[in-house]
Amino acid sequence: MTLNTSFSKRAVALATGLLLSIGANAGLFEDDEARRAILDLRQRVDRQGEEIQNFQRGLLEQQNQFETLRAEIARLRGEKEELSQELRRAQELSQGVDDRLKRFEPSAVKVDGVEFVADPSETKAYEDALALFRKGDFGPASTAFNDFIKRYPKSGYVVPSLFWLGNAQYANRSYTNAISNFNTLLSKAPNHMRAPDAMLSVANCQLELKDLKAARKTLGDVVKTYPHTEAASAANERLAKLK
Repeated sequence: MTLNTSFSKRAVALATGLLLSIGANAGLFEDDEARRAILDLRQRVDRQGEEIQNFQRGLLEQQNQFETLRAEIARLRGEKEELSQELRRAQELSQGVDDRLKRFEPSAVKVDGVEFVADPSETKAYEDALALFRKGDFGPASTAFNDFIKRYPKSGYVVPSLFWLGNAQYANRSYTNAISNFNTLLSKAPNHMRAPDAMLSVANCQLELKDLKAARKTLGDVVKTYPHTEAASAANERLAKLK
């Protein structure tokens, strides 16, 4: 009985020791796992921290690049505006040069249904003379048209100049000179739109000079040469009055 009791006590003690040993080892095992978990967690945190820092550095670099790009865009816009202003100034200068050159370049004009090319100086001289006629300054107008014909004998303005010169001379009662210029027009341009009126004006000058025979002949020529015109109708009326 005593032996069994002693054995039992030793068995219990041994079992208890084993249990304590196992418990201690289990505690040690759990501590190691915890430490490894903590170390792993720290490493993960460190890696994430590095990743965050790298990400922040990347963002900072991108922001710097963006600022650099924005500054470059602003610079380019400034250069573009300067170039646009220079282009506008160049275009204005070019337009000004073109306008000045056009003052001296021949251009196409149309007078009395006839198109021709004339220098600006021709056009101005003709228009100045015509302006005098329209103002009723027949003496200066006659001088201006005479000067024009002498200065520009081949100009397309010569025929209308002869017409208005003859009318200015008629208004100044210079009938012989008027007849001469009207006849010059008729010989130069018998089909010109002013020709019927020029021939009728010759007859009017002859009537003023009391040359009735010549006037009747000229009026008859108007009717024959330019029928169906207003000049022909006027010539018929004058012929009727002369009978």
